[in-house]
Amino acid sequence: MDRAAAERFDEFGTLGIEEEFYVVDEEGRPVSGTDDLVYRHDPPEILDGRLDHELFKCVIETQTPAVESLGDAEESLGAVREALVDHAERHGYRIAAAGLHPTAKWRELEHAEKPRYRSQLDRIQYPQHRNTTAGLHVHVGIDDADKATWIANELRWFLPVMLALSANSPYWNGFDTGLQSARAKIFEGLPNTGMPTAFEDFDAYHEFEQRMLATESIHDRGELWHEVRPHTEHGTVEVRTPDGQADPERVMAFVEYTRALVFDLAERYEDSANPEPPDIAGGDVGTEGLRRELLDENKWRALRRGHDAAFVTRGGAETIDLGELVDRESERLGVTGIRDIYGSESGASRQRRLRESEGLDALCEALLL
Repeated sequence: MDRAAAERFDEFGTLGIEEEFYVVDEEGRPVSGTDDLVYRHDPPEILDGRLDHELFKCVIETQTPAVESLGDAEESLGAVREALVDHAERHGYRIAAAGLHPTAKWRELEHAEKPRYRSQLDRIQYPQHRNTTAGLHVHVGIDDADKATWIANELRWFLPVMLALSANSPYWNGFDTGLQSARAKIFEGLPNTGMPTAFEDFDAYHEFEQRMLATESIHDRGELWHEVRPHTEHGTVEVRTPDGQADPERVMAFVEYTRALVFDLAERYEDSANPEPPDIAGGDVGTEGLRRELLDENKWRALRRGHDAAFVTRGGAETIDLGELVDRESERLGVTGIRDIYGSESGASRQRRLRESEGLDALCEALLL
């Protein structure tokens, strides 16, 4: 085992939240503003070192500091968002959130000039040129590298549940895709995305990461953009599945659910040398024994159907509706946020309703923080 990499997994249960947002003009349309907000003007202190741009000059990313509890995470999330909105407004911009902005047309938007992104554009070409996506990433600290790898393996089955609940991107490049999360489909056009395979242990994962670097398949480990990964710099498990959300309560629902899953899986890992996966949704097949094609099928069902999705069970012989699964998970883990989301109008449905009933201006306004 690479001791230096493994030793970064040294603290359990810390939380960190990364969010990608759209910089928009007064009418709520994406505009090139990240040079101003990241480079030309000093951000508020809370955003110092925690504000960056993405591939397009209309997409900006924030990171909360690592915190110890859900309450601290909620407080930190609110403070970071408030600072970003204030910073943007001082310089003539507004901030919006969704998995894809309904008016963003990639051919008309400026790319960032940062060498990292220019290199990606040169290497990846068309899939990266059209990548106007914005997501939510949740980090949970893990105190053992092998444990982090096992938890990441097991989390894969639950990621389509998060995607279906978070689906908030029906429009891409100005048209209705017929999907609930077009972001998920657009993003998986890039290399090193989607559902990862299961890794036997941390050594196997780290060897893969190093091999990708050595063969110049990636330029840095951050370019392993899979749905979930042991983060070898931060010592966390990072879940990268949900669409971006304007409502902070929805963000916290995914933070709560991710944390509860990780805590439950960590306990199972420590209980036995051969830990069993959670006994939910039928069957007793662990994700290491479940074909990745079935995980991909569940992801497809999530991004296509959203709240109306039904998933192939872990045993693979039947399906279970999202609503029933949410009820089971809420009871099993003692969480409330995902049930609240399921009981409300989905982000994708809301976008379609607003566009049809009130027009594009109203839809753009509804995406603002």
